[in-house]
Amino acid sequence: MNSLYKSPKSQGGASLIEVLVAILLLSFGMLALGAMLSFAVQAPKMSAYRATATNLASGHVERIRANPEGFGANAYTSALSYDGTTNPIALADCSYPACTATTLAAMDNAATNHAARIELPAGGMIMKCDTPTTCTSASYGNLWIVWQEPSTVAVLGASSDNCPTEVTGAYTSPAPRCLYVRFKVQ
Repeated sequence: MNSLYKSPKSQGGASLIEVLVAILLLSFGMLALGAMLSFAVQAPKMSAYRATATNLASGHVERIRANPEGFGANAYTSALSYDGTTNPIALADCSYPACTATTLAAMDNAATNHAARIELPAGGMIMKCDTPTTCTSASYGNLWIVWQEPSTVAVLGASSDNCPTEVTGAYTSPAPRCLYVRFKVQ
């Protein structure tokens, strides 16, 4: 009968503390797993935006190379069209025979800006030449495609993008993403 009776010196409730500690450790692991899953869901979307920006930049550079006279006339140099909104950008028209290198460049700029605004969240672009006063066939062009990532991506940290000062100085919260392309016409 003594074997069934517990002595008053034995500890009770130790298993309850062990279970609580185990639940606490499991909850920290689940929080880390949740953060990883939220990043895993956002990564394909960020990659798709970057691919879209790459396609837009490539298409715009090819439009410029098809109209070197417009590039030489500084007609492709454009101010920042990114404004952090989704307001549509109007298209320009250039119809034969009244179409010149300058009006063709205006149409190309408007088409790329319009496509960036439609295909990217609050998308836009800016185009500059290395020499601020004149673009020549020997000078390089600098093109930035700019867009706004969803707000859930902001927790991933600072961007390593090469954004121009027009973007970094005016838009800091939230900071937009930029794709930079340097090109030469000929």
